[in-house]
Amino acid sequence: MKLYVVGLGPGDLSQATGRALDILENCQVIAGYTVYIELIRERFGSKELISTPMKQEVKRCRLAIEETLKGKSVAMVCSGDAGVYGMAGLIYEIAQEYDPIEIEVVPGITAACSGAAILGAPLIHDFAVISLSDLLTPWEQIEKRLDYAAMADFVICLYNPSSKKRHEYLKKACDRILAHKDGSTVCGIAQNIGRDGERGRILSLKELRDTQVDMFSTVYIGNSTTRKIAGKMVTSRGYRIGGDNG
Repeated sequence: MKLYVVGLGPGDLSQATGRALDILENCQVIAGYTVYIELIRERFGSKELISTPMKQEVKRCRLAIEETLKGKSVAMVCSGDAGVYGMAGLIYEIAQEYDPIEIEVVPGITAACSGAAILGAPLIHDFAVISLSDLLTPWEQIEKRLDYAAMADFVICLYNPSSKKRHEYLKKACDRILAHKDGSTVCGIAQNIGRDGERGRILSLKELRDTQVDMFSTVYIGNSTTRKIAGKMVTSRGYRIGGDNG
């Protein structure tokens, strides 16, 4: 008995890996968040589809595990990568409450990488990915992570930068980062990654602070070597300074 946890990639199924699509073609049951199930329904509507809305992640995992225990081949789908803010960890945790099953995590392209490609090459050196959603993480802890990442001069990639209830969170995050980085720091916003309306924008940290984004945006804050080159956001790894580091 095997349960696959499958990353679909950032948007259109053309950006899913070949292995991910092969698994979905061959499994009997596909489970996932309602929005993601609707995205794949046209292609995989002949499968048994199980969905739950937001905030019912535990229930979703239990349903997938229970179908697996019936002897069915099951895939739990996630956007991006299943192991980056996805369902892989929760599946492993909840599966411990049941009879043993085999679990395989199938990677996908996470928003940090796909959004970076739109903007240019902002993640060439060390970077940190931080979600601004305080649904599961206290805001005080998020602030601490922002402080330390900025102090260490990481490039910072922000997931979930804003929502209707959190429209000021990006501004608050920028204020924390501005305590450690210059306002001219090169930043970028990737919107609607892999979907209609995909676009990127380059701006300064000071400008970013006063920019409104949505939940379909991924935000990038450069480090001290990040520059705007040919209209793109590019971070230097130091090849031209220190020689070939691989």
